[in-house]
Amino acid sequence: MIPILFGITILTFLLMYISPGDPAEKRLAARNEVISVEVLEAMREEMGLNKPFLVQYKDWILGICHGDFGISYRDNRPVGGKLWQGLKNTLLLSMSSLSFAILVSFPLGIYTAIRRNKPADYCIRFLSFIGNSIPSFLLCVLLMYFFCIKIHAFPVKAKGNINGLFLPMLALAIPRISSFVRQIRAEILEQLGKDYVHGLRCRGVKERIVLIHNVLHNAMIAIITLLGLSIGEMMAGSVVIETIFSWQGIGKLVMDSIIARDYPVVQGFVLIMTMIYVSVNLLTDISYHLFDPRVERG
Repeated sequence: MIPILFGITILTFLLMYISPGDPAEKRLAARNEVISVEVLEAMREEMGLNKPFLVQYKDWILGICHGDFGISYRDNRPVGGKLWQGLKNTLLLSMSSLSFAILVSFPLGIYTAIRRNKPADYCIRFLSFIGNSIPSFLLCVLLMYFFCIKIHAFPVKAKGNINGLFLPMLALAIPRISSFVRQIRAEILEQLGKDYVHGLRCRGVKERIVLIHNVLHNAMIAIITLLGLSIGEMMAGSVVIETIFSWQGIGKLVMDSIIARDYPVVQGFVLIMTMIYVSVNLLTDISYHLFDPRVERG
């Protein structure tokens, strides 16, 4: 984790450093102040822009270690507070979508593996293929058309309640459900074809016991890896969905910041997403030995 985070901090700070535009000028424009050469130079001195690159990078890293992500160019508010507010809403959306995807995809994935090459298997796999292929922006538009315009069940603009959360959650969950079903099915089928399953069946162990206590348990390593990777993907992939539904998450915040060239917010977003992603991967690796003690012994 340490080399990855170190490399990401250098890369994000370098991109901000070489990005077009003068940060001092942007901050003065956000304050509606008259921009002159003297005022601009004073602001550059205040922001530390006249220092060498390595000194600016050191000051930025020390600020992050103390929870200071800088000041937004757009509204002169602390970046950390803005990111935290958006991150809470994005975590709510992502965790709700992930929970819903797990509840739906696990039974479907197991069922399609058991009913392999039956009509139900073909139907679920076809729907999974469609759900995994449709672009997220088109899926959002279709959901808004049917649920908001046709039957008026949910608001077009998401609000901070269950009704406002449902459609963004569904739009984020459908591609994950489609992916989970296919991969859970493949992993269950691989385990069902192994010798220990045939041995258990020959000894008269019930099929339900074999499936739940043996097959599913041994398949959990691959499934946990899938779920761990999906957390970071869902949080990063919520940008388009949050923008379309006006959900006030970190994705919509960074999209608005990109348009406004508010680089400190974008920089903080990249760093936080990287920290979340590598932390989830680390916890995923640590959790392996809970399901397979051979990993820890190895």
